[in-house]
Amino acid sequence: MVKKIRALRFVAAVSLLSSDVGVQGFAPSAISSRVVTSTITSFRTRPSTSRLAIAEPVSPTVLKQLDKEMTEAARKREKLERELAAVKNKLEMESQRITEIETRKKQYLNGASLGNIPPERTFSETAARSAVKAFAWRIIAGSVTFITALRFSGSRSAALKIVGSDFFSKSFTMFLGERLMNKSKVGRKGGADNVGRSLAKALLWRLFAICNTLTMAVFIAKDLSVASKIAGSDAIIKTAMMFGYERVWAKVDWGKEYEAEFAI
Repeated sequence: MVKKIRALRFVAAVSLLSSDVGVQGFAPSAISSRVVTSTITSFRTRPSTSRLAIAEPVSPTVLKQLDKEMTEAARKREKLERELAAVKNKLEMESQRITEIETRKKQYLNGASLGNIPPERTFSETAARSAVKAFAWRIIAGSVTFITALRFSGSRSAALKIVGSDFFSKSFTMFLGERLMNKSKVGRKGGADNVGRSLAKALLWRLFAICNTLTMAVFIAKDLSVASKIAGSDAIIKTAMMFGYERVWAKVDWGKEYEAEFAI
């Protein structure tokens, strides 16, 4: 209602103005109609203050959630920055190590001495050496087991079953034993295992092998007496053979990786 009253007042004022202008040669009706039309249109298109959007009240819950997300993001960023710093430190250390190695190499090529292999010639065995040792021993030991099993059981079928039952299992077990023993440097001097180390390895392996052979012999031969004879003969013969086998391998350099400290 207020808007309409204002519009009518404005129309009246325009009419008075147009009458004055008409005196000077203008058409009052045309001017008044155009002004009224534009005025009414402007009032119609002007937004009402009652329709203005009202801002929603601030929610403490939303603010708390946003603060929590910001804190978590900041914590993750700090963690990543620490990890990045650690990686940079490692890169710098490796770069320095590479530089030192390159320097030693140049000095060695120029005739400098980098040091000699120490008298004890400490070394480690490769996995390939351990695998070959385990498999080759299994062939030798399996042949002995077949002979003793055939003699005491009198059955070729039973002897083959006893040998075949533990061929692969013992090969794998001995391989694991070799890898475990390789972690110890005790008894390794002069670039080879000494006598004490070879004897210890033979006895340790024989303890396990006796239990394994006895179990399989009882299961297959169905006779504890026969199984005991097979395992007992194996214990005496194979312990001596295992010791000799280790002494032979101690003289073989294949699969040995010697360790030496270089000093300039």
